[in-house]
Amino acid sequence: MMNFDRLRPEAITAPSSGIVSVIDYGRMKPGLVPLWAGEGDLSTPAFISDAAAQSLAAGETFYTWQRGLPELREAIAAYSSRLYGRAIDAERFTVTSSGMHAIQMVLRCIVGTGDEVIVLTPAWPNCAAAAALAGASVREVPLDCSDGGWSLDLDRLRDAIGPRTRALFINTPANPTGWTADRDTLGALLGVAREKGLFIIADEIYGRFFYAGGRAPSFHDVMNDDDPVFFVNSFSKNWAMTGWRAGWIEAPAELGTAFANLVQYSTSGLAAFIQRGAIAAIEKGEPFVEEQVERAHRARDIFIDALAATNRVSIAKPAGAFYSFFAIDGIEDTREAAFRIVDEAGVGLAPGSAFGEAGNRFLRACFHRRLDEVETAANRLAEWIGSRAR
Repeated sequence: MMNFDRLRPEAITAPSSGIVSVIDYGRMKPGLVPLWAGEGDLSTPAFISDAAAQSLAAGETFYTWQRGLPELREAIAAYSSRLYGRAIDAERFTVTSSGMHAIQMVLRCIVGTGDEVIVLTPAWPNCAAAAALAGASVREVPLDCSDGGWSLDLDRLRDAIGPRTRALFINTPANPTGWTADRDTLGALLGVAREKGLFIIADEIYGRFFYAGGRAPSFHDVMNDDDPVFFVNSFSKNWAMTGWRAGWIEAPAELGTAFANLVQYSTSGLAAFIQRGAIAAIEKGEPFVEEQVERAHRARDIFIDALAATNRVSIAKPAGAFYSFFAIDGIEDTREAAFRIVDEAGVGLAPGSAFGEAGNRFLRACFHRRLDEVETAANRLAEWIGSRAR
């Protein structure tokens, strides 16, 4: 019999997903409206799938460039240059096998056993888990919540920095809260990183889902090319490609060889046909992105207005991303509540306890779905909340 005590504790103790536990419980329930996962309900557009299929038909099934097809890296550079209004060289980009793979590789560059990463919470749990797998630990810095909205206390963040701190993980617009840093806040965070000799891991995956118009503020707006900022991004959200597992890193060009080696020793490169689809997405997909953002904007208002009308929910309209993170009066155990809501309301939500201690009182709903489904889910939840008051 295998002696499991000899296995690495980082692997054995990797936490189970509190989100997946609810999904597995309710995924087969007839008529349920699933707002639990961090993705929209649209399939990948045909112009992207067709490009991948044409690549397969042409026989592009061999090993490829470690850092990504040159054409894709050039396309990402051109897209980023347009988006941020500054020239960004293709040598800064490495293609990865998902946004999660990008986070893992950046963490491998920055932290190891005994190091520490600061994460603003409530937070998507995968960064903390990936840091732990690298032997590092996470120090949570809770965002402040007032009237359902979220804000960052910079003094609290400064106080959390210790001698073992190596990096700040900054997700803005944020999953699950929708917190979106303004330009001044990003500048202040960059100033702290420069002063303390820290790296910034900038997760700006939801930067296009910004409801004041245009894109969300970015570290690109305040940084120099040689600043210690590592961007992680993904094709998943903007172009409805969650199942494709394609992403990228942007980092100083001098680290290109290091990232090529990390790709070699992890995945050996993203399949060429997936990259052809990604090129089509980034070169032809701007109208699709704009349509998605507009639909999510309308869905946000439908969902939050319905729940706010109960007068029993702490909720506010997020500035970015496509989640509502809300607290229901009288509910403390949101994991138990998420299972009950599946059974009693026919709506799938993610429990806030999955997003760190600061999220314990909250539930997360992904409103990036068809408007009629969002309205149905919101009405069911409002009715369920009202029934608890009687």
